[in-house]
Amino acid sequence: MMHMEGIHITVQAKSILSKILLLAPVLNLINGVRSERERERERERGASMADSTDGSSSFWTQANALFRKNLTFQRRNFKTNLRLVLFPVFLCLLLVSLQYLVNIELDKPSLKCGCTCIDQDGDGECERVCGIEYSDLDQVATCSIPSPPEWPPLLQVPAPQYRAVRTDRLLSFGDLPNDSCTSTGSCPTTVLMTGNNQSLGENLARNMFPGSSNFNSSNGLADVVLGSASETPVSNILEPAFFSSLPVYYVQSQCQANSTFSISVPVGSTKVEKEIRCVQGQHLWRNRSSDINNELYAGYKSGNSEKKINEILAGYDFMNSNVSNYNVIVWYNSTYKNDSGNIPLGLVRVPRSINWVSNVFLQLLLGPSTQMLFDFVKEMPKPETKLRLDFSSLLGPLFFTWVILQLFPIILTALVYEKQRNLRIMMKMHGLGDGPYLMISYAYFLAISLVYIFCFVVFGSVIANALHFIAGLKFFTLNDYSIQFVFYFIYINLQISLAFLVAALFSNVKTAAVVGYIIVFATGLVGVGFFQFFLEAASFPKHWIVVMDLYPGFSLYRGLYDFSQYAFTGNYMGTSGMRWGDLTDDHNGMGHVLITMIVEWVVVFFTAYYIDQVLTSGSGARNFFWHNLKSKPSSSFRKPSSSFKKPSLQRKGSKRVRVEQLVVEQDTSHAVVCDNLKKVYPGRDGNPEKIAVRGLSLALSQGECFGMLGPNGAGKTSFINMMIGLLKPSSGTAYVRGLDITSDMDGIYANMGVCPQHDLLWESLTGREHLLFYGRLKNLKGTALTQAVEESLKSVNLFNGGVADKQSGKYSGGMKRRLSVAISLIGDPKVVYMDEPSTGLDPASRNNLWNVVKRAKQNRAIILTTHSMEEAEHLCDRLGIFVDGSLQCVGNPNELKGRYGGSYVFTMTTSSNHEANVENLVKGLSPDAKKIYEISGTQKFEMPKEAIKIADVFRAVENAKSRFDVQAWGLADTTLEDVFIKVAQEAQPLDVLS
Repeated sequence: MMHMEGIHITVQAKSILSKILLLAPVLNLINGVRSERERERERERGASMADSTDGSSSFWTQANALFRKNLTFQRRNFKTNLRLVLFPVFLCLLLVSLQYLVNIELDKPSLKCGCTCIDQDGDGECERVCGIEYSDLDQVATCSIPSPPEWPPLLQVPAPQYRAVRTDRLLSFGDLPNDSCTSTGSCPTTVLMTGNNQSLGENLARNMFPGSSNFNSSNGLADVVLGSASETPVSNILEPAFFSSLPVYYVQSQCQANSTFSISVPVGSTKVEKEIRCVQGQHLWRNRSSDINNELYAGYKSGNSEKKINEILAGYDFMNSNVSNYNVIVWYNSTYKNDSGNIPLGLVRVPRSINWVSNVFLQLLLGPSTQMLFDFVKEMPKPETKLRLDFSSLLGPLFFTWVILQLFPIILTALVYEKQRNLRIMMKMHGLGDGPYLMISYAYFLAISLVYIFCFVVFGSVIANALHFIAGLKFFTLNDYSIQFVFYFIYINLQISLAFLVAALFSNVKTAAVVGYIIVFATGLVGVGFFQFFLEAASFPKHWIVVMDLYPGFSLYRGLYDFSQYAFTGNYMGTSGMRWGDLTDDHNGMGHVLITMIVEWVVVFFTAYYIDQVLTSGSGARNFFWHNLKSKPSSSFRKPSSSFKKPSLQRKGSKRVRVEQLVVEQDTSHAVVCDNLKKVYPGRDGNPEKIAVRGLSLALSQGECFGMLGPNGAGKTSFINMMIGLLKPSSGTAYVRGLDITSDMDGIYANMGVCPQHDLLWESLTGREHLLFYGRLKNLKGTALTQAVEESLKSVNLFNGGVADKQSGKYSGGMKRRLSVAISLIGDPKVVYMDEPSTGLDPASRNNLWNVVKRAKQNRAIILTTHSMEEAEHLCDRLGIFVDGSLQCVGNPNELKGRYGGSYVFTMTTSSNHEANVENLVKGLSPDAKKIYEISGTQKFEMPKEAIKIADVFRAVENAKSRFDVQAWGLADTTLEDVFIKVAQEAQPLDVLS
């Protein structure tokens, strides 16, 4: 029977209790001895900790702790770091392979000096002979030419289909021939003239085009105006006009029916025969120099066609020339000139244009018999060479920009990872200052970058020197290494500072990685397709180049571009690359780039530091500067920040008065004092503002564990975040060991421990390594550090079985939780915040963890949040129920149950036909009883304790069993859970700030 079992249990309980009372003196004596021993051990441990943690840790102690942690972390990620450092080596090997393939193509016979087999001695045996006379245009560049051939000087004569004619864009120039001549190839070639003296210009023009050519004169070809439409090479070893299928022209005023001749030009021991054709030349007068410019511009291109049309033979502006003054400007045909590089793709046939007009002027002054002959043009002698293309120098600006920029997303994601996982703020809350963090992190990234660049340059140079017969990576070896070192060193520092600045914009690693790599590839592509165009355009203003250099990616691209140009030129010409003296050259931008990057480095670094301080501290610019300009941070209490005119409950008012008194008296015996702490979140998207914490006043003594209970959204997390420095209070403040949370968080962090709701751990570090790091941050050293770590591991059951030396990423959820608790207690912090510390633990581990917390609270104050009533009752000296941003009640568990739980809960289960009988039974016991539950014959009632006696309940139930069937019944006291639910339901939301 239900009641008999209850009586039996009660008797047993009384029997056991009587025995315990008899043994109480002995137990008290034993417990007294044990307690004294435990207190002695705690005093010794506290003294040891005090000696080890003499105040907050110094800058170098924090830097040492972070350095050791980072060193362990990077050693654990050795393979990843090795792949990163060797990435430039892989890229250089890729360049070697590409260069090798290119060299194979360049070593083909079709690109070597031409050879033939000749029987020179007449003995019938063929001997191999090589030379320019046996070479074509592709082969001649590699031949040995001790005595280059002499070539007649030529004009760049437009091809028949491109000669200037009237078009839709040139209708205003009616003296040009009709475009019908284009189809027959009979269009004349045009010379445009202008000047102040038109009669002088007309006289000169009439003498420019002879009526006939005399190839039998003693002057040879010097008095014949020759030209060609062929493409010009970079050298004049072989004149392509005499080797291509295009004709050589001679210019006359009128061409006769039989106007084709043949000429021969000696080349070595042979002669080159070439047919020359007549082309009609015409001169046209323009009134102004601007007219010639407009005509040239309008006829340069047609629509979207890339072919150059309406070309002129030459243009002359005689300006103020007269018989005693010769002053002329020459326009020349630059069809095959390329201004995109230091070396043009084609020579310009200008000398013949100048000699032509100068010769005509002399004939006007001294008569037609006077001539200034221009016999030939001749290239400089050259030895036999191999045709080589320095692939790395050509690809340098784009390829090497991508190589060096690869470090940017790696640094960026590493910084954002610590931000996303809240590891940075976790370290800060355990005493790591911003200075040591920035110094060690910056030094690590700088070291990785230097090793990366070192491998890049060294390996490229080794290949260039050791495998010069395979690959010509002259980009590294021709340019001065000291310039390269300065350039790379400055840029990687700028890149690291920029990564710190950009990291403030991201909170997700994947997003940061995607954006980082987009920046890498976009910078290279925009540099080669856009920025390089402006670098090579001689007419583009230089000051705009400097403005574009302000983007760090363009500064890098421009420096690499200059290196590649000097290396390519040096490799081609057989000279050295860039030297320090070259920085003063007009076309060298390296000097401007270095100055720009140095200035940006300093500006970006301090901007990144400023933004980091503003964001991580949660304060604005004004607070940041005020905090750094204060001569001495305040560590004493200030006056109370609020008046208490409208206390909603008397117990709240008394609590505030007590806190007010502690603040006025500057009582530092309390570990935590909250003075009217408030947090209001501003309204967004039309929603009203959210009041998270409403004027919280609370005092917490040393050695006390205070538990915060409350429903979700009550404001507990906002309160904790304000106390640990993640949020700034809207008003009011709090003091932790006399230090103000609004201004002295750095001092508070030195004596604070935090166990967050979510485990913030490095997955590749072991449990022991975590505790070593945080112990060093708390100024533990030597044997004290080792002993503290071992005791922490043992206390949370992570010491045995090799668990301590297993990476935390392999821990179960409960093991991670225990490690987080151990981290919060390492180094003897005086104030500890624990947010649901036993979440996810099995019953045995939870009970063990409770014992750890109970022992730990003897030397420190602990604020604990939990949803477990059992945990709160087991650990907390006082509890506070937090509802709608306010503490509704504060007290120890027994006080709360006594204050809010003054009732019994009576439960009885019967058939549904007897529910009314049960109600009558309860009303007979207590008229004030209240039904709180009813379903399928089971009913629950609340009965005031002062109105009933337990014996009366038993007698009433016994009598009821004789009248109707009672299936089950029970009588229970109020639990803490009942108190929590009752307080939460009774609390009314506050409409205004109290």
